[in-house]
Amino acid sequence: MPQECQKGLCLSVYIVTFILGFPTNVLAFYSFCKKVRQKPTPSDILLLNLTISDLLFLIFLPFKMQEVMDNMIWNLPYALCPLSGFIFYMTIYNSTFCLTAVSVERYLGVVFPIQHTLKRRPVYAVAACIFFWISSFCHTSIVFFISIIDPLNATLDQNTTGKISQVCYDDFTDTQLNVLLPLRLELFVVLFCIPLIICCFCYINFIRVLSRLHNIDRRRRLRAIGMALGTLIVFAVCFGPYNISHVVGFVMWKSPEWRDKALLCSTFNACLDPFIFYMSSSAVRGTVGSMMKGFRCRFSGCVPSHVFCTSSRSITMTATDKEHNQEQINGSGKEAATSSPC
Repeated sequence: MPQECQKGLCLSVYIVTFILGFPTNVLAFYSFCKKVRQKPTPSDILLLNLTISDLLFLIFLPFKMQEVMDNMIWNLPYALCPLSGFIFYMTIYNSTFCLTAVSVERYLGVVFPIQHTLKRRPVYAVAACIFFWISSFCHTSIVFFISIIDPLNATLDQNTTGKISQVCYDDFTDTQLNVLLPLRLELFVVLFCIPLIICCFCYINFIRVLSRLHNIDRRRRLRAIGMALGTLIVFAVCFGPYNISHVVGFVMWKSPEWRDKALLCSTFNACLDPFIFYMSSSAVRGTVGSMMKGFRCRFSGCVPSHVFCTSSRSITMTATDKEHNQEQINGSGKEAATSSPC
């Protein structure tokens, strides 16, 4: 039988994720695009790639909302079922790759500042992003092939006599499970466990080294440490339950009943990533600061609009001037070990 996601719970998570995640990721996308066009760094390219992944996820999220509203029966054109499922899972694992790569970038910048600065090239980040997309694509393309193994997943619609309704990527046959469950176990090991171990190693050492750099402003040092801890928590909480369901499913040789709820944690990651962006990127902080300044002035009527525009440009320029040094706290250059990041 197909899993029955609790309509109220699932819709609430999907709607909150979309409402909070889409505008904040659009804002982050604008900030990173602007920064990459001016002076690209590997961290900015990786975070831009993560933003694109989140936006792609959010664009296809309304299909999942409609599926929940239809009681997990797929009433949309069936061609959209494997496509939406593929995008859904591919972007989840692409996000784990990006978060891991960002942790490596920050670790190298703090622990090996001079060597990393000499060898640091944006093209390496671009190549890494291409690899992430290809790897995620290959691993999650099973969504398309599973329907070929057994073309029609169908269940009897209890509301209408004798009507056969399709379910999307659920209620698998034994033939499908023989292919799917071992692959899920491989996803758990390769696309979750290994990235999580790398991420933990990098951020633990990042925090250890950064805590010893007393010449860095305490507030900024604590913000960088908080960003690292927050990223680890988000990684484990958002992606952990869903990937653990792979192991449980392999042991039980069926999809666990709570798998759909575990997937909600991964869904919520799309609206948590922008907070990581804000903590780790001065470009995003500068954009948010400009917008908040504009809202305060326009709603209070404290200054004419042309004065606001001048203020916004000044804030943006200030953020740009400080950006290089600020990013040293996040492990981007040799100043992280020798001087204050701002």
